[in-house]
Amino acid sequence: MRIDDEPAYVLHARPWRETSLLVEALTREHGRIGLLARGVHGPKKQSLRAALQPLQSIRLDAVMAGELAQLRRAESQDAAPRLLGQAMLAAFYINELVLRLAPRHDPLPELHRAYGQVRGRLAEAAGLAWALRRFERDLLDALGFGFDWASAADGQPIDPAARYRLDPQEGPLRLLSERNAAERRGLATGAALLALGEDRMPDAADLASLRPQMRAVLLHHLGGRGLKSWELLGDLNNRNP
Repeated sequence: MRIDDEPAYVLHARPWRETSLLVEALTREHGRIGLLARGVHGPKKQSLRAALQPLQSIRLDAVMAGELAQLRRAESQDAAPRLLGQAMLAAFYINELVLRLAPRHDPLPELHRAYGQVRGRLAEAAGLAWALRRFERDLLDALGFGFDWASAADGQPIDPAARYRLDPQEGPLRLLSERNAAERRGLATGAALLALGEDRMPDAADLASLRPQMRAVLLHHLGGRGLKSWELLGDLNNRNP
């Protein structure tokens, strides 16, 4: 099967043998695909190597040959965001998340669109925590794991003043009894859930309450094996509310 002039984002690239690269890309119509890019070294291949850097927006031609596609052409569509510090770690996180959760060869145009949006938001360098929570929400939706952010698991409307645990299967479960302060802090506020569902940035405290619960949901879908980037990110909610 041929893939012609396909929009894609580069997720990861690593050397293979002496002159080639193994590339993972998120395409619009074919989902996540693995690519073998042969002969990318040398002065005449500089533009091709630049096009195959993580975060780069490209258009590609390839031929599917088993698990990997043979790359025939890749052209940059813009300049990839130049990220530093926390923004760079955030980009590492979203790429790792897509690599771990998005199945190969499963068309996910909604995920492709969400990736493009978060890529632009990371370049703005402000509000990183909010940008990541929005992408996590959109990723779950695209994979069929999303929630109704306005309703709890029992069908009752979300109470902005209540606290909720996000169950990966059932959705938001309201805290019905008093817990100690530390346990309450680990739960999401109803106000944060409503804001996330409405794509409206909550205040700093509510935003911070989303992080542990979203991580717990993602960890479930990751099969209990965490991400390397989680060890590096730190608390973006406190540093970049």
